[in-house]
Amino acid sequence: PMRIAVGGISHETSSFAKVPTRIADFAEGFGLFRGPEVIQRFTGSNICTGGFIEAAETHGFEIVPLLWGFAYPSGLIVREDYEALKQEFLDRLRAAEMEGGPVDGVLLDLHGAMVVEGIDDGDGDFIEAVRRAVGNERPIGVTFDLHSNHTPRRVAAATAIVGFDTFPHVDMAERGREMADLVVRTIRKEISPTMSLHQLPLFWNTPTQITALPPMTDVMERVHELERRKGVLAVTLATGFPWSDVPDVGASVIAVTDGDPALAKAVADELGTWIWEHRERWYHPMKSVGDAIAEGEQIGRYPIVLADHADNTGGGSPGDATEVLITFLERKLTDALILYIVDPEVAQQAHVAGVGAVMTVDVGGKSDPLQGPPVRMTATVKAVSTGDFTYDGPMYAGLTGNMGCSAWLQQDGVSVVVVSAHEQPLGPAFAKSLGIDCPSMKYIAVKSAAHFRASFGKFAGSIFNVDTKAIHTHDFRQLPYQKRTRAVFPVEIPPRETHR
Repeated sequence: PMRIAVGGISHETSSFAKVPTRIADFAEGFGLFRGPEVIQRFTGSNICTGGFIEAAETHGFEIVPLLWGFAYPSGLIVREDYEALKQEFLDRLRAAEMEGGPVDGVLLDLHGAMVVEGIDDGDGDFIEAVRRAVGNERPIGVTFDLHSNHTPRRVAAATAIVGFDTFPHVDMAERGREMADLVVRTIRKEISPTMSLHQLPLFWNTPTQITALPPMTDVMERVHELERRKGVLAVTLATGFPWSDVPDVGASVIAVTDGDPALAKAVADELGTWIWEHRERWYHPMKSVGDAIAEGEQIGRYPIVLADHADNTGGGSPGDATEVLITFLERKLTDALILYIVDPEVAQQAHVAGVGAVMTVDVGGKSDPLQGPPVRMTATVKAVSTGDFTYDGPMYAGLTGNMGCSAWLQQDGVSVVVVSAHEQPLGPAFAKSLGIDCPSMKYIAVKSAAHFRASFGKFAGSIFNVDTKAIHTHDFRQLPYQKRTRAVFPVEIPPRETHR
């Protein structure tokens, strides 16, 4: 029977974050799974590899599981650690072929924004290594995240590429099945995929990427309309990941056709040109903390929830940016809460001082000048915790988490939860474990971009995404790019004011 190798190394690399990514971060992240563990872990799961496994049952091919790893977003991957993971993947492929004969093809589950020390296109490097191992005749099918920075290098090395159609990502298993179908049909010589890449000098704003809402619905309708055309096998839009400082950073379109390179180019160019012509639609002017507070107070429904997406720990930011804290204190707000500031040092000091103690400490602003300065607080220690809690859903409902050594500090009307772990507040469960009642607050700031909405949305009076001085700012003019080679919208190429 047909045998197809499966695996991949995935990372969304925030190259402005200072903390390097090591093998341990893969093991402690989503995990490192080897050989049969890959099938055990992902059977029935909504990720691309889960889709590969489903397709194996449908088509009756044998999966040869190699190595699968995913580290949470963070800084550059240390070169020797990456090389070790890549080598292990290739060694496992070689061993599997010695034992059971050559595989007929390869399915890779990658991210698309992986950056390694000295390798700008980590994904391209990985696919090329697999290509060298299997030669030019056997197909390599690759699935990618929506937030990929695609390059000619990876398009040249792969046989076919397909990316997610959704944000939040809910179609991963479906894309895995789609790619497995393409690879099986290629092995059977029913199709002969060719690809074209159309790169866009465009940073796509996060609020306009939610695929269930306009304007993104219009983009996806066009993608699916193009996919229905004769000879077209797949069309992928990638919105890009602006926080990777690489030459090919930005949005792109990839078209896959059946043995027709001219058609692939025409389709990719048609969608790419349309997206560029409508670039203002994917632009969203930033809201400051002050403007969001004013707008929330005008609406008059509480709590006002501010999403500090520029310091979203879920995206690889350090979590110790201080602009919101400074604003809350300057405005002398009452019933105001910040979830969370990552500051293990202050958390430890609070544990030593004990509940009820008043202490003067410098909170946050320690990881990077981009995150703003530390803030001197004279605060009461209201509660301390070793960080254990149970999620109350909808995300991760029933699972347990740990924020590490943590404390609830309060100065006048402003409360801050300081934590040691880098995790975004997906819900109010951990705050509740400290004795904080989030629904009774007037102002809540969360270091998260979108995921918090599932929980906080239930009791929020109003919600605003705010842009602050931090590593994941959406004001891309603030970021110290070194490698970006082209002018990008909306940075060097400004939005046209006419549509406003």
